[in-house]
Amino acid sequence: MQVTPELLSRFALLKPLPRETLQQLAPHAALVRHGRRAVVLRAGAREEQVCFLFEGRLQGVGFTIDGREVGLYFVEPGDFCGELALFDDNPQPEFVIATTAASVVFVARNPLREVMLQNSSVSNIVGRKLAERVRQMTVQRTLLGLSNIPQRVCGQLYLLINEARRKDDSGEIVNPPTHKEIAIMLNLSRETVTRVFQALQSRRIIRRDGPGRLIIADLASLRHFAEGEEEL
Repeated sequence: MQVTPELLSRFALLKPLPRETLQQLAPHAALVRHGRRAVVLRAGAREEQVCFLFEGRLQGVGFTIDGREVGLYFVEPGDFCGELALFDDNPQPEFVIATTAASVVFVARNPLREVMLQNSSVSNIVGRKLAERVRQMTVQRTLLGLSNIPQRVCGQLYLLINEARRKDDSGEIVNPPTHKEIAIMLNLSRETVTRVFQALQSRRIIRRDGPGRLIIADLASLRHFAEGEEEL
């Protein structure tokens, strides 16, 4: 499907660009719709495009030596992934899959790389994203090293709470991952994650507000469990 400069300007990475530059990029972009669990970027492939998420949610995943799926990060609408292709010609390191039906804008790597090199604002945004990704994966690796399973799950939930949505002693997670998606992130079974959720709900630490919001009613207790100060 044809992509317009107006659509490209909706992404934070491309918004600073003048219209003339967006017009030059638009012919090198395509809007593609993916079903749930579809592979958007494939590990081991030399991807020739960068992925911008318009609608839905994506997840970067890897696999352990024994073949177990491990979640690495989520991609939300307006964000991008596959940015390593802008810096080298090596294969894509992880799979990116659609966790819901998703609409993705693919922009060809070489034209986008030229734009990045000519526009410091774009380079800065990509650099910040890479730094954020490294920090996020470092924390994720720390969580995977915890032997206490409830602490691991509580730590993941605490990380998922957006800073802007934290209030005094409560918070919320908008469009929370499913138990299966959290299990993939923590190298656990879905049933194990469900048991921890049930324990948190029975203590009134968390509660559902429909499918799109998870309310953290007792943020302090969740933090204590996440930091190992108390045991669930």
